[in-house]
Amino acid sequence: MLSAFQFQCHFILIFLAASKGETRYLEVKDASEDKPFLLLSEDLKKELSAGQIYRRSLRCIDMLSIEGQFTFTADQPQLHCTTFFIGEPEELITINYDSVNINCQGGDFLKVFDGWILKGEKFPSSLDHPLTTSQRYVDFCESGNIQRSTTSTQNVAMIIFRIHQPGNGFTITVKKTTNLFPCNVISQTPSGRFTMVIPHQHRNCSFSIIYPVVIKISDLILGHLNGLIIQKPTVGCAGVGDFVELLGGTGLDPSKMFPLADLCHSFHGSAEMKIGCDNTVLRMVSSGKHINRVTFEYHQLDLQDTEHRKENSIEEFCFPSI
Repeated sequence: MLSAFQFQCHFILIFLAASKGETRYLEVKDASEDKPFLLLSEDLKKELSAGQIYRRSLRCIDMLSIEGQFTFTADQPQLHCTTFFIGEPEELITINYDSVNINCQGGDFLKVFDGWILKGEKFPSSLDHPLTTSQRYVDFCESGNIQRSTTSTQNVAMIIFRIHQPGNGFTITVKKTTNLFPCNVISQTPSGRFTMVIPHQHRNCSFSIIYPVVIKISDLILGHLNGLIIQKPTVGCAGVGDFVELLGGTGLDPSKMFPLADLCHSFHGSAEMKIGCDNTVLRMVSSGKHINRVTFEYHQLDLQDTEHRKENSIEEFCFPSI
């Protein structure tokens, strides 16, 4: 049975997964109560890449993974609406207000949040984001025409809105730009490969996979400075300024997840772990003194994976959730 966290996250990602052939969660009942989110065929994507602008209406609860112009018009009072935005790991999301017709004095609001929030938990966590929680909100009713464009600091963002009067609404344009050094990322799919690089920056970066997974780290460089590998302590990661940790849990916020493993030594090879949690996060902590890099690949954990245990696996943790 899916947990509440898995249900919410998979409701968001279900149609992205379906477009890539991942249909495990298509049986979630509530997903069929609304019309399916529009999935873009490869032919349509090619047409859009030629310079055409994609346009469609927004629903009260919606998900966008493509650039275009989107309009929401209330047909009845809509008091709890959210649109989630997600891009590829190396993309930032810019949301521009083209036109807004809401009644701020009457209790309407339209806010952009830099990241995602589910059940009060944030991604990126407050520990891993350069702004405070209040600074991550951009409220149209407070900024008005002063700030009509907002760009995320990672590959996910969201708008939260409330509109009382039927006929009122807004139009936004969504664009994506390249992020040369992706930091905090939510994966669109339960499988993939990624290299995270933090070049002389004092920051923490998390890669979140909202599935139970097998994760294999194939390359880890910590303390790489001018071609030299800085020696690390021989026991644990205590007091080390640069390290990678694997986290698992049932929520979205990495700071509230359970630490499963710490890696504070550079290596070339393969370290594979099976994590049966609702959410798996690889988090790199960087002091800013060095160039740190980790390469890893992952795929969704299934029952066959659980039958083949290895010494470097930690599949016992979180298994009741799958």
